[in-house]
Parts: sequence; C-alpha cells; structure tokens
Amino acid sequence: MKHQFMSQRTLYDKVWERHAVRTLPSGQTQLFIGLHLIHEVTSPQAFAWLRERGLRVAFPERTLATVDHIVPTDDQSRPYRDPLAEEMLQAIERNCREFGIRLYQPGSGKQGVVHIIAPEQGLTQPGMTIACGDSHTATHGAFGAIAFGIGTSQVRDVLATQSLALSRLKVRRIEVRGALARGVTAKDLILHILRVLTAKGGVGYAYEFAGEAIHRLSMEERMTVCNMAIEGGARCGYVNPDAITYDYLRGREHAPQGEAFARAVQDWSAIASDPDAAYDDRRVFDAGALEPMITWGISPDQGIGVSEPVPPPEAFPEHERAGVAEAYAYMGVRPGQRLLGLPIDVAFIGSCTNGRLSDLRAAAEVVRRHGGRVKPGVKAFIVPGSEAVKRAAEAEGLHELFLAHGFEWRAAGCSMCLAMNPDRLVGRQLAISTSNRNFKGRQGSPEGRTILASPPMVALAALEGAVSDVRQLLHSSSHAEPHP
Repeated sequence: MKHQFMSQRTLYDKVWERHAVRTLPSGQTQLFIGLHLIHEVTSPQAFAWLRERGLRVAFPERTLATVDHIVPTDDQSRPYRDPLAEEMLQAIERNCREFGIRLYQPGSGKQGVVHIIAPEQGLTQPGMTIACGDSHTATHGAFGAIAFGIGTSQVRDVLATQSLALSRLKVRRIEVRGALARGVTAKDLILHILRVLTAKGGVGYAYEFAGEAIHRLSMEERMTVCNMAIEGGARCGYVNPDAITYDYLRGREHAPQGEAFARAVQDWSAIASDPDAAYDDRRVFDAGALEPMITWGISPDQGIGVSEPVPPPEAFPEHERAGVAEAYAYMGVRPGQRLLGLPIDVAFIGSCTNGRLSDLRAAAEVVRRHGGRVKPGVKAFIVPGSEAVKRAAEAEGLHELFLAHGFEWRAAGCSMCLAMNPDRLVGRQLAISTSNRNFKGRQGSPEGRTILASPPMVALAALEGAVSDVRQLLHSSSHAEPHP
C-alpha cells in the first residue's frame, strides 16, 4: 500500500500527516488548516451562521481577508456605483471588525486578488494547509503547500474550528522534462497539460508538478501552473519547495526572519517528496514540444497550439462529442478551422492566474517590440493583481508604456475574470484573456466568448486586433533593437 512506507512519502502525505487531528467515524480526516483566506463573496453567510450560534472565530490570527471579486477597477471611490457591491464591502468590513480579522481593503496598499496577496506578503509558506472559499486556491501549492478551495459551509467550519473534514486524495506526479521554448510560457504549459489529461482527469487526485521544466520556473510561473490544477479536476496542485521558493520568501513581511528563516528552510526542505516516493499515477510531458496555446471551446481543456486547427469530433471519445458540438456552436468555430487571424473585441490581462508583475513585464516586452497601438475597435486593459503589483509596475514605468500604446491601466481586482464587477463582455463579443476559465457567460455576457492565452499572446492580439502567434514577433525582433 502507498502509505505504509515512511520512506516513500510524497509532500502531500507529509503535510497531511502533520495536520491530521484525528480520524472521524466517517473515515475522513479532521485536518487542521494553517491559513484561512476569505473574501467578500463566500464569507457573509458563514459569519451570519457564527452570529446565530453565538460563536467566535477560533483562530482569527490565522485568517486573512481581502476584497477582490466585486471591486471595480476603474473608479474605486465609495460608495461603489453598484449597490450590491457596496453592501458586500460593508459586510466584510463589519465582519472583520467584529471578529478581529485582518482586512486588506482598497487603499491599504495590500489589497488585491486573494491568491496574489498572500504569497507576496509571505503568508503562504511550504508545508502549510491553506483553505479559501475560491476555486483557485490551488495557486498556493506552488510553495509546497496543500491548498484547496472550499464552499461557504466549509468557510463557516474553518472560522469556527480551524479544521475541516476531508478525504485523503491520491497523488499523481506530473513530470515535465526539458525546457520551454521562447514565447512559450507557464500558462501554455498548464493549458497543454489540461488538454491531455482533460477537465475531469484529475478528479480524486492531488497533482504534484515536477521535473526540470517545472523547477526552472519562477515562483510566479509556478503559481500559474498550480492555479489551474483545479481546471483539470484535481483538488490541489503543488510543487516541491527548492532554492527558488526560499529566495522568493526571504525578507517578506510574514516570512520567518534571521536565524528563524534558516531553521524554516531546513524544515521546508524536509517536507519535499522523498526521492523514492510512491505515487498513485505518473505522467510525463516534454516541455520542448510545446507551442503557445489558445482555447477554442468552452472548457479550459479545449485547447490547441496556436498553429493547429480546431480538432474534429472524431478526436474525442464518443461520450464527449455532444459537449464538443456545443462548444463549436457557442464559439462559432468549425472543425479544421485555424484561429490565427480571428478578430477579437476585448483583450484582458489580469486575474489570479496571470496578474503578477512578471506577467505584466512579459506583456510589456511584446508591446515594446511591436511598437504599435491597440487596434481600433479593440478594448484592451491591464489589471494588476494587487496594489503591490500596481506600485511595482508603475515604479518601472510599465503603466506609461501601456497607456502610450492604447491600453487601459486599472486598479487591482479580479475584473473580467468572472465579471462580478463592471468589467464585462457585451453581447457576442470575443475576448482573449489571461484568466483561467472560458465557460459560457464567465466574463459577464450570456453570449460572450473567451479564448484563454498567455499575457504575451493577449498583448499581441490587442495590438494586431486578432489572434496572433507571439513567436513570430519575438523571433523577428530577436536580433534587432526593440521598438521604442
């Protein structure tokens, strides 16, 4: 059996065992949660439940709150234009005051998308268990944490007890060998993995991302990969911590300091998967074989290399073909069609998947090399993932570059990733987006369509007015001076 041998444990095994309180009569584990992240959308009912029962938050110091989903990114003056958004913001302000919870709100300098602010503040650390009422909590697994999204009833449970009743997952090792080619990003890598393993292939699993290509990625790139593990059906995804992890954390506000940091690194190193760890499944990918990816359908696993045609129904199992036909019809594409040159209406760069400083730098490089302006008729906007990212980007002059080339520069928030705010598609508009989901209606219009892609691909599409291959720009200008 996989868990019999102490010398064959994965990081998932070790973190689970460290945080297991007891085995419940149901067979589930009562798991202690080291860090609980909350936001304005999934927490109000949980706090109402506590009040009804006269309960307090068990460990308020282990909970951090922010606002991100409903926050407008253009005009953040109070009260918000949307009365419901204003009501939700007031609710989380009231709840955090009453229950003694830290709240990072607009103007604090620390507000932003929940899965961006916790790592940049040094709150996310290796070996932790992390929960949040948001699907993309898997992001934090990039640090060697076990992190998963939960529902509102589970938010209530964590607030009241700092623990959850959970069933242990199987572990699949996803080894990525080689190196990514120029123009191919971490976003392309995870879109390719989803395409191969499918949107349901990870159900019942935790994904361990490993191999030389993964460990060559920066922490921000690893966060992009882990962020979308949930789109493959996995409950969480993680990367074993290494020197890149420790360098990222060193000196951050909530990370251990001085000698305590050196001791922490020893402990963090010990929780990495053993060299002979036993896995329930293994898959291997070749990073060098990948090209920039785009999605063509209505699920993140419906992706293709940018040079490929839309696949025919015969490329899918019989039980998937009805959904494939639905995707063709909704997106207005046909089998065999190539999407290169397909006109777009909106280009969005941001979200918990690709709203970090390195994402904005990658987009800015494309803008510099191209030298043109956003195509007339295209709405293109850049939404930093946090106030800290916005400050850092502005310190480098990135906002001036984007504005000079026709992009809008916004305040921090989730923005058009899910459109619980004013940033929404209209009618049948087609967006190319760095976000994580291309579901029907995801970006605000019941008819709106979304192509997922990397920040460089989205930036180039905005400038060209159509889906384009960023490799052509990068290769053609690799021996020339960048455009001013």
